[in-house]
Amino acid sequence: MLPPTSHRVPRHTAPEVNARIRHDTEARLAYLADKPEQIQNRLDELDREWDIERVLEVNGSMLALTGLFLGVTGSRKWLLLPTAVVGFCLQHALQGWCPPLSVFRRLGIRTQREIDEERYALKALRGDFEGLAPSEATVAGADAPRTLLDRVRN
Repeated sequence: MLPPTSHRVPRHTAPEVNARIRHDTEARLAYLADKPEQIQNRLDELDREWDIERVLEVNGSMLALTGLFLGVTGSRKWLLLPTAVVGFCLQHALQGWCPPLSVFRRLGIRTQREIDEERYALKALRGDFEGLAPSEATVAGADAPRTLLDRVRN
């Protein structure tokens, strides 16, 4: 059975890496809760952030093209490189996992869903969505970023 697209990468990421990515997001939300004037800057940064799919596509394409070039101009053995890359791409498309995925996730590269969760939590924090932001009493608490992300996820 193939996993749902939105959950396939986190399912194939080590739990401690997923927890660190979530913790980092919550820390940014907690920091920006006290600095609403900086929320728009963070939203602009999120618009420029590359998600895991884009990073994998660019790196895979570069490796495949390099292998093709070296295979045509040098040894045909280099054609094994694009063959491996295409296999990894197929494996990632179907299962949500490929060997480079673990490396990129440990570097903090997030899925588009994880980026969007932070984006919508920031917009809710700013007051863009009526009834989604935590109450004033909750915003001051340590659990406010987690509460806000949970509301965005649901």
